[in-house]
Amino acid sequence: MSTTSTPRTTDGGADRLNGVIAENVRNFRLRQGLSVEALAKLSGNSRAELAAIEAGRGQSSIDILWTIARALDVPFSSLLSSGASGGTTVIRRVDSQPLASRDGRFTSRALFPFQGERQVEFYELRLAPGTDERADAHTIGTVENILVGRGVVEIETGDGTHRLEDGDTIQFDADAPHAYRNVGDGEAVLYLVMTYVL
Repeated sequence: MSTTSTPRTTDGGADRLNGVIAENVRNFRLRQGLSVEALAKLSGNSRAELAAIEAGRGQSSIDILWTIARALDVPFSSLLSSGASGGTTVIRRVDSQPLASRDGRFTSRALFPFQGERQVEFYELRLAPGTDERADAHTIGTVENILVGRGVVEIETGDGTHRLEDGDTIQFDADAPHAYRNVGDGEAVLYLVMTYVL
């Protein structure tokens, strides 16, 4: 995925998320005894990009965070989690920090609190008409469950391409490369529940 985040929230929400990501990347890297250079080599990112992420500067992109999570062998959500858990959490849209593609045609917004390591993640995905978003294979045992809230899409999985419309759902093993395509005329809205084996 060639994606980068697009700020769509208050500076406070973006700053909080960047701080959480910075702390988690640094902590996971240090726990595994890796230097910034070693993690850069494992993840295929530049040392400068990783140093900026660990310093909490700028916006983290979806593709860079996925490569870091894979290199560290941790769930994607563990890079976004603040560590606290329990109780009731309300997430206001205005406080959300969606990540988006460089051209802004694909966005992903986490619909779960950034707390603790989790086995289930919940996202809202938005695709502009004509968008073809490709995803690398996730760790073995990862399953994606998608509900089409609006639009007409094609979901390419390890066993073929599946056309879905409003209200249709699909569940597939996400440990193979896959893709989300908006083949309709308007914006497509998908709701993704991702489950991991920890």
